[in-house]
Amino acid sequence: MAWTLLLLLLWAVPTFQKEKLKVISAYKGIGEMCEHNSECQSDCCVVNSLDPQKFCTSQTMFLQCVPWRKPNGHLCEEHSECRSNCCIRTGYSLNRFCSAKSIFLQCVPWRKPEGDKCQSHSECWSICCLPLSESSPPHCTKRTGLLSLCLPVVSGSPQPPPTEVGVGGCVKPNPTNRGRSDCLSLVTIRS
Repeated sequence: MAWTLLLLLLWAVPTFQKEKLKVISAYKGIGEMCEHNSECQSDCCVVNSLDPQKFCTSQTMFLQCVPWRKPNGHLCEEHSECRSNCCIRTGYSLNRFCSAKSIFLQCVPWRKPEGDKCQSHSECWSICCLPLSESSPPHCTKRTGLLSLCLPVVSGSPQPPPTEVGVGGCVKPNPTNRGRSDCLSLVTIRS
C-alpha cells in the first residue's frame, strides 16, 4: 500500500507543476491567426498579406517557412520585401516600388533622361553626367564618338579655316587671289 501511495504522489507532482506553466500546443490549422511558429500544426506562422497579422501557413516542399512578399507596384524599402526581389525607384519620386526584373534577371533602377540635371554618371540612362559648358551645372548627356565614351565638351577659341596649298607653294583659288591658280595638285594644311 505504501508503494501505491508513493507512486500516486510521484505522478501527481508533475501534473500540478504543468498547471503553473503556460504551455502552447501546436493545434492551429492553416489560415488561423497566430504569433509564433509553435502555435501551428505546420510549425509556420507568417504574415500573408499587407496586413501585419500573422497566420498559420504551410511550409514549402523544402520545409521552409516563407513569408508573403509584396507584388509589383507596392511601396518597398528593401529587395527582400518584394516577390520579384527587386525594390527600385521607378520615376522622379524618391519612393521605391517592387518591380519586375529585366529579361537578364537584373534589377535595373530608373535613371534620368538626357537633359536632366545630375550629380553622378549612375543617375543617367546614358551613364554620362557632364557640364554642358564650363559655367553650367552637370546634365545627363549622350555618349559620343566611335566608342560611345562619356567625353566632356571641349571649348576653346575657334580655329581658322584651313589654307589649301598646292605643290610648290602655290595657293588654291579663292576670293582674295581673284580665282587665279597655277597649281595642279592641292594639299590641305591646318595651322
